[in-house]
Amino acid sequence: MKSITVFCASSPGFDAIYHSTAFALGQLLAEKGIGVVYGGAKVGLMGAVANGALHANGKVTGVLPHFLRTKEISHEELTELVMVESMHERKTKMNELCDGVIALPGGFGTLEELFEMLTWGQLGLHRKPIGLLNVNGFYDSLISLLEHMTESGLLKEVNRRMLLVSDNAEDLLQQMEQYEAPEVGKWLSEETT
Repeated sequence: MKSITVFCASSPGFDAIYHSTAFALGQLLAEKGIGVVYGGAKVGLMGAVANGALHANGKVTGVLPHFLRTKEISHEELTELVMVESMHERKTKMNELCDGVIALPGGFGTLEELFEMLTWGQLGLHRKPIGLLNVNGFYDSLISLLEHMTESGLLKEVNRRMLLVSDNAEDLLQQMEQYEAPEVGKWLSEETT
């Protein structure tokens, strides 16, 4: 993987471990020669990821809609800042620029981005690994929900396994390197699960 998109909060959160983990992830990716693609902001966990990578002389590409730049949150020290017109165009560009995705703790936006990438993978629109860095158990409830969806017959097991999970960044990157996307069948079939 030459570049990884990182989805995470534009807020710092209440637990300092979120910020330190975001910074450490950016640093780790840079040390491994993996470019960081992210939302382009200088604030919150987003800024921490970028700063970690920049601290280790890594390549950091931000993708930011014009309307957010006017709120003066854009990070001005990036390798590259790509300006786009909309949030949808932002996700499309971030997908184009990466070989995989990692989600850190975040709110609605992070979940929306994560699930859109998972849905695109489920539909066969990409074959990229998608990882969830489960910092301090942040995503335990989400993981339980996905298991419930699978047990309820609403999410295929093969698709649930598309989301790689670890509380350790090195382990998550190793899982991502070894990832093989499921074969996508017909959109509608006679299968019940």
